[in-house]
Amino acid sequence: MELLSDSEFLNYHHLRYFWTVAKEGSLRKASEKLRVSQPSMCTQIKLLETSLGETLFRTSGRSLVLTEFGKLIYSHAEEIFTLGGEILRATKEAPSSRRLHLHVGIVDSFPKLMSYDILRPVLEHEPPVQLTCHEGKLADIVSQLNTHRLDVVLADEPASPAIAGKVFNHLLGSSTITFCAMPDFARKLKGRFPRNLDEAPALLPTQNCNLRRDLEKWFRSVGVEPKVVAEFEDAALTKIVATSGHAFIAVPTVVASEAFERYGFVPLGQTKEVETHFYAITSERRFTHPAILALTRMLSATGKK
Repeated sequence: MELLSDSEFLNYHHLRYFWTVAKEGSLRKASEKLRVSQPSMCTQIKLLETSLGETLFRTSGRSLVLTEFGKLIYSHAEEIFTLGGEILRATKEAPSSRRLHLHVGIVDSFPKLMSYDILRPVLEHEPPVQLTCHEGKLADIVSQLNTHRLDVVLADEPASPAIAGKVFNHLLGSSTITFCAMPDFARKLKGRFPRNLDEAPALLPTQNCNLRRDLEKWFRSVGVEPKVVAEFEDAALTKIVATSGHAFIAVPTVVASEAFERYGFVPLGQTKEVETHFYAITSERRFTHPAILALTRMLSATGKK
């Protein structure tokens, strides 16, 4: 790891002057708020521009306007000083009154009904936990885990060292696969399962998903070839599109009954030869966050882990 020299460290006093001017909209207002003279603030901001190597403001008439680079630096400064304010507020609170926070990343393809089932103990946790969920692709949200912006990631495949660095995959459970569709569509299919899937329109996960590869392998093994009419990374969007009644989908059996009730699907068949697995990915070998411990205890008690 290459260390920064003393000259490369950011001067946060200079950054605060810049941030305040950008936030207040003028040097005069910023100087009044910080009780610093305008010439002094100008000097400090010039030093910041020199250290960064680019200008942060340009003049427009009598006003100062952020450059494109200035807008970028302002967005980072906003995060830095907002977080600083949160740190100060937290130190002023009594330990007993501090609310727990849990930041969860959820992979797009992870079943949303399963997400709710897993996270329910967090919502019911005492003392209360403030839950924040973020969705995205596995590589993107695991990178946030590595920078400690997330506490845990829920995924339907393990994170490999190639994309994740040093993280730990904790198996939460697994499920067989159930194929389902809207009733009118199901009535048009011919033959018994799995022959009823042959040449039938299908909405499947994208090629980069483990489930898609496992499904295609199983289709070949049973001699059926569905017509893939659309591919999705988002499992919830797949279900919504399937309600139009033009194709079948594959869902984890563990949430199939809820999918039937919520969306009106009917089952076409189930296979035990294809399984989807559910993981909690953390930057620590062991669970330490109280809310994560609560949800893993629930999964263990219900046999889903």
